[in-house]
Amino acid sequence: MYQYIKALHLIFVITWFAGLFYIPRLFIYHIEAAAKPSPEKEILTKQLKLMTKRLWFIITWPSAVLATGFGIWLLILTPVWLQQPWMHVKLAFVVLLIIYHLKSHQIFKQLQRDEVKYSSKFMRIYNEGATIILFAVVFLVILKSAFNWIFGVIGIIVLGILLMLGIKLYKRIRSKNPDA
Repeated sequence: MYQYIKALHLIFVITWFAGLFYIPRLFIYHIEAAAKPSPEKEILTKQLKLMTKRLWFIITWPSAVLATGFGIWLLILTPVWLQQPWMHVKLAFVVLLIIYHLKSHQIFKQLQRDEVKYSSKFMRIYNEGATIILFAVVFLVILKSAFNWIFGVIGIIVLGILLMLGIKLYKRIRSKNPDA
């Protein structure tokens, strides 16, 4: 039974991250659509609200609940993991992921009410939060106690720098070619 629970946990972690990767992109499109003239603004906003609502409530939220539930079940079946330092760090990243998810829910609700409080530039940077958490968790789970914390911290910092450089490069390309 343990392997089935582990497989289900992994499946729902993947679908949860898929939702968390895509929802900020939809937020970006929604924010940019809000700046367009009528009737384009209303048409795009209506469609983006529907798309985000479906993604959020049909895929992302159920996946978050199921991934968390199966993860807790795994910890109940294997309580020895709670004594291992790598698991403490992993659970700290899971807490960060839940906070990221809840913040995304707050932004989702604001955009559903046509309240644009963030720029598309901010959302492009925000979009990388889930990526950084994913990298950290995967390396922790795979390397476990063999994980060198110094290299891990340096790796996360380098990843963050590379993501920021990628965003700047994309912005430069997009400014030269608005259709990119």
